[in-house]
Amino acid sequence: MSDYKQTLNLPKTDFPMKASLAQREPERLKHWQKTALYQRIQKNSAGRPRFILHDGPPYANGDLHLGHAVNKILKDIIVKSRTLDGFDAPYVPGWDCHGLPIEHNVEKKKGKAGHKISHAEFRKACRAYAERQVENQKKDFVRMGVLGDWDHPYLTMDYRTEADIVRALGRIAARGHLVKGYKPVYWSVVGGSALAEAEVEYQDKESWSIDVRFPVADPVGFLRAFGVASGDVSLPLSVIIWTTTPWTLPANQAVSLHPELEYALVEAELEGEIGRETMVVAAEMVEDIMQRFDSREYRVVATVKGAALERHALRHPFIDKQVPIILGEHVTTEAGTGCVHTAPDHGMDDFLVGRAYGIGTLNLIDDNGVFGEAAGRFAGVHVYKADEQVLEVLRGKHALVHCEQIVHSYAHCWRTKTPLIYRATPQWFISMNEQGLLDDCLKAVPEVQWIPDWGRARIELMLKGSPDWCVSRQRTWGVPITLFVHRETGEMHPRSEALFEAVAQRIEKEGMDAWFELDAGELLGDEADQYSKVTDTLDVWFDSGVTHYSVLQQREELEYPADLYLEGSDQHRGWFQSSLKTSVAMNGKAPYRQVLTHGFTVDAQGHKMSKSLGNTISPHEVFAQYGADILRLWVAATDYRGEIPVSQEILKRVADAYRRIRNTARFLLSNLNGFEPDQHLVAPREMLALDYWITRQAQQLRDSVQEDYRQYHFLGVYQKVHNFCVNELGSFYLDVIKDRQYTTQATSLARRSTQSAMYHIVEMLARLIAPILSFTADELWEHIPGERADAVFLTRFDEGLDTLPQAHGLDDTFWQQIMAVRTAVNRELESRRAAREIGSGLGAEVTLECTAELADQLARLGAELRFVLLVSEVTVNIAETTQDVADVPGLGGIHVQPSAHAKCARCWHHRADVGQHKAHPELCGRCVENVDGNGEERLYA
Repeated sequence: MSDYKQTLNLPKTDFPMKASLAQREPERLKHWQKTALYQRIQKNSAGRPRFILHDGPPYANGDLHLGHAVNKILKDIIVKSRTLDGFDAPYVPGWDCHGLPIEHNVEKKKGKAGHKISHAEFRKACRAYAERQVENQKKDFVRMGVLGDWDHPYLTMDYRTEADIVRALGRIAARGHLVKGYKPVYWSVVGGSALAEAEVEYQDKESWSIDVRFPVADPVGFLRAFGVASGDVSLPLSVIIWTTTPWTLPANQAVSLHPELEYALVEAELEGEIGRETMVVAAEMVEDIMQRFDSREYRVVATVKGAALERHALRHPFIDKQVPIILGEHVTTEAGTGCVHTAPDHGMDDFLVGRAYGIGTLNLIDDNGVFGEAAGRFAGVHVYKADEQVLEVLRGKHALVHCEQIVHSYAHCWRTKTPLIYRATPQWFISMNEQGLLDDCLKAVPEVQWIPDWGRARIELMLKGSPDWCVSRQRTWGVPITLFVHRETGEMHPRSEALFEAVAQRIEKEGMDAWFELDAGELLGDEADQYSKVTDTLDVWFDSGVTHYSVLQQREELEYPADLYLEGSDQHRGWFQSSLKTSVAMNGKAPYRQVLTHGFTVDAQGHKMSKSLGNTISPHEVFAQYGADILRLWVAATDYRGEIPVSQEILKRVADAYRRIRNTARFLLSNLNGFEPDQHLVAPREMLALDYWITRQAQQLRDSVQEDYRQYHFLGVYQKVHNFCVNELGSFYLDVIKDRQYTTQATSLARRSTQSAMYHIVEMLARLIAPILSFTADELWEHIPGERADAVFLTRFDEGLDTLPQAHGLDDTFWQQIMAVRTAVNRELESRRAAREIGSGLGAEVTLECTAELADQLARLGAELRFVLLVSEVTVNIAETTQDVADVPGLGGIHVQPSAHAKCARCWHHRADVGQHKAHPELCGRCVENVDGNGEERLYA
């Protein structure tokens, strides 16, 4: 037998089958850095329309988790796709560098500022700590393949940025939005500082639920309000309140009722030393309350609206003082008794209703959560430990009606994870109503495109329930509130706007220590004695919230407003909101045109990922096992707008899909062996019909994928690219053209036509996958023949051929019909193979029973139909009537039989002319023509 292997055009490529991403990606990263790829992309994009994605700064503390990976990869996909779409899309990463967690970590090693270490040295240590954290996180972001200006990120602790944060505050103050107030705010007793709403998260907490008697001071007058004579009720009389914060009872100054609710005077038998007594609770709640008190014998004596009981005096249950009944619209009957314990120090509703009645605050608790001397018997007790002592006192006074422990959702600090308290303190606020800021923010919301669209309703709901924003913190590591206030009036200095700028210029040179070390006389002269320097620092949400000013408006390559903000869905209450408020306060408009949100990672069962559950997967694990491109493909292959499931099994499936895409690309490259585009590229109109069609399909894929990128629909990109590799290419085109590619003459039109098609396809494929599979696309790009940009990211999606119209008289519908017939024939061949009636498809001859219409369509391919169906012979018979086979219209039957002819040693087709050529007795006629003749002619496939 002769060896004809040398006459075949066998595939060959250096593009490796095994990706070895974990090993190869770091080398490619070094190459990107060495060749300054990001900078070259920016130079290449200069002059194009800009697309600005503004990076929400992660906090410079702790190791990265998969949530960070999702966020940064999504941003990178968008920036790269916009670049390939013809935009100048710079990416400037940033970090949030001030705040409590960094202070805590430094305190563990250095001690508290002002004790073992000076405040200046403490801030220096915080800065050094944050710098290390930034570098550690930066390495991981770079390892993910995220391209950006990593050498020049924005850091909120940069001197220039700190100065611009101060300037932003000055502008907001100049517009009348910054006010000082004394009101309850969320307070971290662990951090010793106020918190804003955005820094609060809710976790389950076990608390005491208690009902407490407030005895009526003047029973006669009180009963008269109910229309009851004092002689009719001679039992102990009290108003019953309910609370889940017993520690706030020392600060009680009133009991609030709703003016329009009906209140019942109830005579009841309760267990305990009091026995029968009379109490007041909301009328509609009596039955439930009596069940809670386990009282089976009770009766409602009379009812009256809450307004009738206003200003009646009650005795505090354990402090020798009287407190009034007051009225408030905040009172409800959703829980408790309808009678609300009111401590203006520890609740905003309480504070507001107290203010309406001229009731102030007591300030019994210090910054660390410890009761002061004014709290009497509770002096020196921490709020976390006060509940038991309050309960003990209540029992001793026979004031405790009922108590039990409950688990409920309670406010916690999202940094320290410790319970918060509401505490009235003097603070600086950005007022939502003073200058109409809330209304202006609500007007700005519809001007933004919220993606998904429910984001609009979410941000509007949060804005409407948003209190004044407490921006002051009692911390050391933070941008100072650089105000001078009058010692007597508390008013800001009349030249505050100019003073803000003067201080900002100093901070720009020396950092925020310039404020803390400043002698007021340097700026105020003789007025210095009349003014005090504010020593509070700014809420870190203000730092990041004004990056639209300190970053977007300061860096030459960026613009304001940004085209896109992209963060997790929790940022409607965080960065999206703080950015909106400050931008509207400063400029009267939103800082973004679009806001896109993503969900959070969960395990395969939908459980939140946590170390305690043992269901976490770190980015490092994925890098080491699979490589960053698999992590990136997982992000794209998930509907990231909801919960994002991840597990080893899910990653394995993603890796399998990756291999299909890679192997398809490798097959294309391997068949470009010997192809030089500048010499061998076939013009589209000269291509064979099948090659023209698949090139057109690739272009339609490109257009569809390009639109998916524009709509941030990355799951669609993944599905379409993967399906194209599996279906149009893997299951059809690449299978069909193997014979032509391998057996026709190397320089023939038949071979150069399919090589031209594969060349166009692999170029398009590399560009389409580049935003997602960045390492693989760049590696693939290097192996494509011909002169080209030296990185795929320096090209555009639409480079290459213009979109091809339908041609050759064989339109898309025709080829879809051919594919359907081929699928049906393949099923029948597979069935016959399983029954061992035939070997390969090339060992079979097929007869198709068709309608005349389908027969006419199949006849358009002539003798080349057999190459499409991958059999050695095809006969088409016209049947008068057909019953569609395999849901193919017009196909009535498929008959398969083994070929009786000899097998060609070169192409493996079974043909009647095998052995008819003396020089090549083992070859069929067309192989003889391809080996020794002018080469066969192909027209279609």
